Amino acid sequence: MSFSDLLSADRIVMLVAPGSRDIVLDSAARLLAGNSPMTTPVLAQGLRDREQLGSTGIGRGVAIPHARSAAFREPRAAFLRLSHPIDFGASDGEPVDLVYAMCVPEHLVEQHLQILSGLVERFSDADFRDALREARDLPRLRGLLLDPAPQPASA
Repeated sequence: MSFSDLLSADRIVMLVAPGSRDIVLDSAARLLAGNSPMTTPVLAQGLRDREQLGSTGIGRGVAIPHARSAAFREPRAAFLRLSHPIDFGASDGEPVDLVYAMCVPEHLVEQHLQILSGLVERFSDADFRDALREARDLPRLRGLLLDPAPQPASA
């Protein structure tokens, strides 16, 4: 599943005053909830509960907070580029400035794990991370995330 299958332009933002991890998780929950504001507190709590199990900071300034919820029938995601890195308790000790938040329906356990694996692989690319950090405006950032990723050359 590609970024463009999970994201929409309105769920990609540059967060100017991230404040704390909880504020970022609340912002992510609002983006994920979209037109369902009653869902926001449930999603925020799901993201916090998952974070309590262990940091979703995967290193190199990236976090992938995620939760399962019956709120949606399809997986969905939100991306937040933070103006100031914040502590997410990542194992490498680096603060986080790139946050890819995700909500997956409760029954899609295998798909949830596959998506996470793909995200970890994608964010392991230093050039991709650098491009996200260097995007000068929101249209450029959205383009980087919504345009199909380059495919490896055939051998």
